[in-house]
Parts: sequence; C-alpha cells; structure tokens
Amino acid sequence: MKRGKKYVEAAKLVDKNVKYSTAEAFDLVAKTSTVKFDATVEIAFRLNIDPRKAEQNLRGAIVLPHGTGKTQRVVVIARGEKAKDAQAAGADHVGDSDLIQKIAGGWFDFDVMVATPDMMAELGKLGRVLGPKGLMPNPKTGTVTMDVTKAVHEIKNGKIEYRVDKVGNIQAPIGKVSFGVEKLTENAKAIYQTMNRLKPTTVKGVYMKNITVSSTMGPGIRLDEESLKA
Repeated sequence: MKRGKKYVEAAKLVDKNVKYSTAEAFDLVAKTSTVKFDATVEIAFRLNIDPRKAEQNLRGAIVLPHGTGKTQRVVVIARGEKAKDAQAAGADHVGDSDLIQKIAGGWFDFDVMVATPDMMAELGKLGRVLGPKGLMPNPKTGTVTMDVTKAVHEIKNGKIEYRVDKVGNIQAPIGKVSFGVEKLTENAKAIYQTMNRLKPTTVKGVYMKNITVSSTMGPGIRLDEESLKA
C-alpha cells in the first residue's frame, strides 16, 4: 500500500518493535497526526478469540470518562410516554411507525438508534438495512430499553459501542488528539478494563495479543499493556 509523504515522515517517529507506555504513546499520537483537523484517536485490540463461538463473540458498550469529543445524533423509536421521555432527554429525533418508514425510504441522518422493546418487531423489518450500517438497536449495547432517558443521556455523554470483527479484533474511538495524554490515557484504561473483564473463560493462552493506538490517517503505535494496568 502506497503511503503519502506526511504519513511516511510521521511513521519514522514510531519504532514498530517497541511497546510504548501510555504517556509515550499518546504523545506520539499527537506528533504523528498529519491532518489539519482535530483527529480522532482509536484503540485497537488484537484478541486471541474465535468470534464464531457464541461465548467469544464480544459485543457491548461503555461510557468513556471523557467522552469521544463527538456529539452523537440519537434517534429514538418509541411511542407515548417513552417518546416524550426521549424528547425531554435530548434525543435528536423521536418517532414510531412514521419514522421507521422514513428510514426505510433512505433517511440516515443519525449516529445511534435507541428503541423500546415493543417497537422491535416493526423495526426488525429494517434489519437488512440497519444491520450492515451498525445501526440496529441491541439489548447488549443498551439500545433496546424501556429506560430511554438513561440511554440517551449515556450516548450524549460519550457512550461507545464495541464489537469483535470476524478475525478477533476490537477497534473503538477514545477521543480526539486535542484531549491530551491524561484524558486519552483514562479513556484507554476504561475500555481496557472492560475488555479484560469480558475475557471468555474458554480462551486458552494469551488473551490480548496486541494493543495499538493511532490517530486518523496516522501510524499505529503499540501500547505496553502493563501501563494500562497502573
């Protein structure tokens, strides 16, 4: 893969054979960010798991201590009092059958969808559309719930979803370059602790093979797992 000149120069600052402490890594993240905007910082876990096994198909959500730096647009599918609760909580769009039809027609001006359980049968018809986009509500991530107030508040305050891919990797945003070392470290530790807690009992040998962080269009920087435990 051919890389641009800025990327090549930035990559020279990173030793691929070294696992950096969080302080060193997030300092490098800032130095290797070559874009003109405030880049998103992501963390990636390469795990020793087989997603084909139900107990190893990790999926869930976590509220980061300092959020992601991005305001999520939330749509809530609910009726009656729950629709009113969602509006009061600050949801960007609230509706039931009419809103489902609007989405079926190709409207996707939102980032996260929350739905009450009673709406899932009707919403399920859009599974083929919402599923591939990662927008289908799911109880495991807290987006199928009667407590729409809590769901909206958490999403607006930095809740992120994570899901293992077909080769055993989990990747998630943990903030912006402008957050600085301290906030990025605290967010990274929060998701690391969650990943550790979710370790399937059926995993044999090393669970976390590799942990890397990077900024948008920046090189990967390997993290020393020990620095995430401190």
